[in-house]
Amino acid sequence: MPESPAILLCPSSELEERGRAHTFDVLQWREPTTAFAMRFEGKVVAYLNRCAHVPTEMDWQDGQFLDADKEFVICSIHGAMYDPRSGRCVSGRCGRMGLTAINVSEREGQVYWHPTADTQPAFED
Repeated sequence: MPESPAILLCPSSELEERGRAHTFDVLQWREPTTAFAMRFEGKVVAYLNRCAHVPTEMDWQDGQFLDADKEFVICSIHGAMYDPRSGRCVSGRCGRMGLTAINVSEREGQVYWHPTADTQPAFED
């Protein structure tokens, strides 16, 4: 399958360090869901907005994924905590499971998403 072209998500300036995430619609294995991109320790990271414990959206307010100390991504429903750098579960009922990473890049002041065979745009141009 040929690689999908990169999709512009947002200007880099929209993603403040440990701030509000940019959420966007995707199809994961042809099922509609959302994903989010955020800046953590200067790097843009992105994951499916789906807790590994129970597949539910995690943000406690739109675009808000970090705990009160802004150290971990936290599921607002179950309290499972994930390392924002890797998506690895660090606390809660997620066990060895982690968040599903989304391929993103940043260049020339813009953040781009790179769809894969498993994760595709939820829209057609």
